[in-house]
Amino acid sequence: MRIDAERAGGPAGRPLSIWVDLTNSPHVVIFAPLIARLRARGHEVTVTARDFAQTLGLLERYGIVHRVFGAHGGAGRAGKARAMASRSAALVRFARSGDFDLAVAHGSTDQPLAARAARIPQVTMFDYEYAAAMHHWNGRLATRVLVPAAIPEQALWRYGIRSPKLVRYPGLKEEYSLADHRTDEGVLDELGLDRGRITAVLRPPPEVTLYHRGLSSDVFAATLDRLLDEDGVQTVVLPRTAEQREQLRGRPAIVPERPVDGPSLIALADVVVSAGGTMNREAAALGVPAYSPFAGRMGAVDRSLIADGRLRRLERAEDLVLERRARDARPPLRDPETLLDLVLAPAEVRA
Repeated sequence: MRIDAERAGGPAGRPLSIWVDLTNSPHVVIFAPLIARLRARGHEVTVTARDFAQTLGLLERYGIVHRVFGAHGGAGRAGKARAMASRSAALVRFARSGDFDLAVAHGSTDQPLAARAARIPQVTMFDYEYAAAMHHWNGRLATRVLVPAAIPEQALWRYGIRSPKLVRYPGLKEEYSLADHRTDEGVLDELGLDRGRITAVLRPPPEVTLYHRGLSSDVFAATLDRLLDEDGVQTVVLPRTAEQREQLRGRPAIVPERPVDGPSLIALADVVVSAGGTMNREAAALGVPAYSPFAGRMGAVDRSLIADGRLRRLERAEDLVLERRARDARPPLRDPETLLDLVLAPAEVRA
């Protein structure tokens, strides 16, 4: 890992106390290498997490010490509102009891409020511009908002997000977070995968059930059915919830019992199909064919990837191309230190 000596330490060489809040599984993969680099610079990093999907299991796999606050409120609005209110209140108390110089999160709806209440500069990151309820809230509370440059500034004005609060960085967040990652072929043995067969990796839609909850789920379900009927294809499914895991019981899909090294699995796969965003973007960053059955409003980042041929929109299961891919050198990634400098700027200004 390269650490720029001139960047080490906080303002005037003072180490910073940084609070990172992780509320979903992808956030662990995003922040694990950034946390390591922050600590290598001499900063103290405290991690809080929400019990949702594989977030806690991944934190344990990465060996990241954390405190758990709250859980997901379920599919209903009332449950989500109760869970958010309870977790936000707990984080306000936590933030006030600490002495943090900076708070950082990707899409946390709780940390911006807690940080504002404790008068801590807060950096919010996101890469999908149409989550209106979240962005109206977070955009106004955050000190700085980091988004990929593919998202035009005008698309965020309605959320109260403008320059200089808004900072747009080049590329994908995954091109920064995966720069330090080294592919571990042990994940193939961990899952009992045959190196001679086509490997497809699937991530279901965010909906609780795999079937009949919308077009994304319908296309995903049809794609899963096709893959499980294909000779010579081994299909790994990474469910988001216990309900999705239960629906896969008895089917010939490979469903990991515990969180796996997702980036390594993706790097070794022949094709990725995800109805969310992060896993497809990880595949695009690593040069792996990726398909999105997402039926909602396509964000600017995914539209850009489709235009560049790095992501394909999947409207029919029959359109999925199944073939062994060439294991060429992966595309060049980006320097994580550049992203860290953008994250740390509010604390440096405050000091």
